[in-house]
Amino acid sequence: MIHGSGIYIGDEKVIHFNGGGGQKTGTQTFLDKITNRLVLKHGGNHKQPCPKCGDQSNLEGVISSCLDCFLAGGNMCIYLFEYSVSPAVFLSKPRRGTCTTAPSDPCDVVFYRAKILLLLNGFGAYHVLENNCEDFAIYCKTSLLVGKNDVLGRGGQAHVVSVVGFISQLFNPILSKAFSLTADVGVKKDAMKVPVERLVARSKKT
Repeated sequence: MIHGSGIYIGDEKVIHFNGGGGQKTGTQTFLDKITNRLVLKHGGNHKQPCPKCGDQSNLEGVISSCLDCFLAGGNMCIYLFEYSVSPAVFLSKPRRGTCTTAPSDPCDVVFYRAKILLLLNGFGAYHVLENNCEDFAIYCKTSLLVGKNDVLGRGGQAHVVSVVGFISQLFNPILSKAFSLTADVGVKKDAMKVPVERLVARSKKT
């Protein structure tokens, strides 16, 4: 099953962060090209534009889709991402990208962040490793960013698919899980809470 992350806001609508179908090939990394071949675009399964969402095939940044488009017509499954898990539970998970040790904020705060980022398209440029849909969803839920710039490396979650993480998964599952935990936004010492207004202001300047 294909996997993506977003914020479900009710009324069968999901706010999520999309790389966009119009991205120039020359600006893509090697992993971007592989990902674009393997992963269906949200709503890309429709032969005709979705009657609810329209044609979103070339949209990029923060967008709102109906649940059917977000799930690519059944090619993706719904999984509830877990927050506030203990390190022991985190390490026991068979799959990466299903939980974090960081706590979630209340729903109204989460929805507010997601809607502001949608309105102002304020999450910056998509990057498969440093700024992707999972980073967006985790930021909306926690307001945590990693590093000083408040722009790239936001959540650190996607770094677990780096070359080091891939090799460790192949040759040493225990090392792989330990590597995943060190990349979790809930344990990183340089993670800080950043108000959405400040994030949007910084994103517009870059």
